Amino acid sequence: MNASDPIAASWQRATPNDCGLDASALQQAVDFAIAHESKMNRDIRQALEDGHFAEPPPINKIVGPVIDRGDPNGVIIRGGKIVAEWGDVDRVDMTFSATKSYLSLCAGLAVDDGLIPDIHAPVRELVGDGGFDSPQNRSITWAHLLQLTSEWEGELWDKPDWIDHNRDLASQPGQLTEKGNKRALHQPGTHWEYNDVRVNRLALALLRVFKRPLPDVLKERVMDPISASDTWQWHGYENSFVEIDGQSMQSVSGGAHWGGGLWISTLDHARIGQLMLNQGAWNGKQILSKSWVKASTTPCPLNQNYGLMWWLNASGEQAPAAPRTSFFAKGVGANIIWVDPTHDIVCVVRWIKKERFPEFVARVIAAIE
Repeated sequence: MNASDPIAASWQRATPNDCGLDASALQQAVDFAIAHESKMNRDIRQALEDGHFAEPPPINKIVGPVIDRGDPNGVIIRGGKIVAEWGDVDRVDMTFSATKSYLSLCAGLAVDDGLIPDIHAPVRELVGDGGFDSPQNRSITWAHLLQLTSEWEGELWDKPDWIDHNRDLASQPGQLTEKGNKRALHQPGTHWEYNDVRVNRLALALLRVFKRPLPDVLKERVMDPISASDTWQWHGYENSFVEIDGQSMQSVSGGAHWGGGLWISTLDHARIGQLMLNQGAWNGKQILSKSWVKASTTPCPLNQNYGLMWWLNASGEQAPAAPRTSFFAKGVGANIIWVDPTHDIVCVVRWIKKERFPEFVARVIAAIE
């Protein structure tokens, strides 16, 4: 199948059988996703206040907007056509760290435009706001930030980098016993660690390079060209405003750790998944360079399951049943975009138990005839 030219104005729909899928087996996957709804409190503010990220006050203070979550929903696309959907796929929901993959898109646009000539060059060569001047931070490159290996040290928007030291993504909320225990820092590029403060530092650096709010860049360069809706929003924090060229601009967050982040519908998520599957092309137009898509889905030196803010399946860790070529945008909830180039599949699944997602994937794979 060739999904290189999906209809831009609206999704085409087809039966599973028409797209080489067993309808009964695919329905079992859908039923599985609905039956294994996330236990995350529908009141997201309450979930964060109850310690979802296991942080002490005052660091745990919510500084960005939040909205309650909806019911489980999702969509499965093959050959650029919707073959299954469930729940309200037009509902705008918080998407947590799946937002990081959208930061990667923005970084790719900056590279494509020549605003960032070399992602392996120190950020301080382009960003002179003091955030990369210290001995610890001066050698940090754009690639380090994108691969989560920067070891950036500092405080941003009243959140210190060390609050995510020793963060174990395999742990359950409230059981992150080592998280937030300050440790000795490594040389940039020598230690992989999931850390939201450093991701927010990347968002600020990209804002300074573009000199435009990232939501404006994303809308003009990506979302409008792929005919996304106008319902999505990308928020920062109440204290994340900076002045650039005499204008006050909000630096957005790369997740919803303390509120904010990208709020978006499932169908709009799916368009991004399709764009990545199409190697950055949409209806014959190259929105994002093929080279950036390749770089985004190439394992970083310190973690074979992570690229440039996209999760990879190189070891089968994300989904053992999925091809090793699969890649994912993933956020708490769970909110997941799964892209499977081998089988020409894009799937968005939301509010499923994180630990049951691999079983859902296995059921989708089993439906392929």
